[in-house]
Amino acid sequence: MKRTLRFFRQNDSGAAIVEFAIILPMMLMFLGLSIEGARMFWAFQTTVAGVQDATRYLSRAMPSDSCSAGRSTDAWDEKLGEIVRASYTGATPFPKSVSITTVQSSLTCTTGTYRGGQVGVANVTATLQMTYPLSGLIELVGGAFPTISTSVTDSARVLSR
Repeated sequence: MKRTLRFFRQNDSGAAIVEFAIILPMMLMFLGLSIEGARMFWAFQTTVAGVQDATRYLSRAMPSDSCSAGRSTDAWDEKLGEIVRASYTGATPFPKSVSITTVQSSLTCTTGTYRGGQVGVANVTATLQMTYPLSGLIELVGGAFPTISTSVTDSARVLSR
């Protein structure tokens, strides 16, 4: 019996597989965090591009006399929301942990030395709710993470038609 135990103590032929088995869960968790973090960043960048597209659309669609006529941008909010959310429809690889909660627009009238005197500036703001990557897994072991709430804003001059 002593000889058998001494053989197992001196033999290290299976040490690599045991070390790999110890490190594998940690490697898989880091890989999952990297992939989920990249997907969240991609979704955020797509939202930024959507807000820029919506702002460009609003600046071209609004009449150039919106400031002098006292027009509001409230009627455009639904269409702007569709533009911002356009990349989230269908089967996309975006994570479910990122959602666009609101899309709002506003018009700021600026007086300056421009053609026509008063110029409208269209503003579009999208509010995002994000949860941390793999937060469900962390909540399983008793941890908790709050959601991240952030907004993306862009503005453009209302162009004359």
